[in-house]
Amino acid sequence: MSVLALEAIVDHGLIHLPPDVKLPDRTRVYIIVPANLTQKKARLLSPRLTNPEQVRDFVMEVSEERSDAGL
Repeated sequence: MSVLALEAIVDHGLIHLPPDVKLPDRTRVYIIVPANLTQKKARLLSPRLTNPEQVRDFVMEVSEERSDAGL
């Protein structure tokens, strides 16, 4: 098996070869992605309580300010 190395661009999930490269339909190809080029997605994790009984410590209290409160 002979090997031809080409550089291509991925755009919206489709691999675009250079315009001068013509491959016959149903040609088997192998894709190699260098590890340092893969992008890691950021993950934002929600905080979790270690002890579920602590949930009562985070109950929101709503209080209204009186407009006539003096300082």
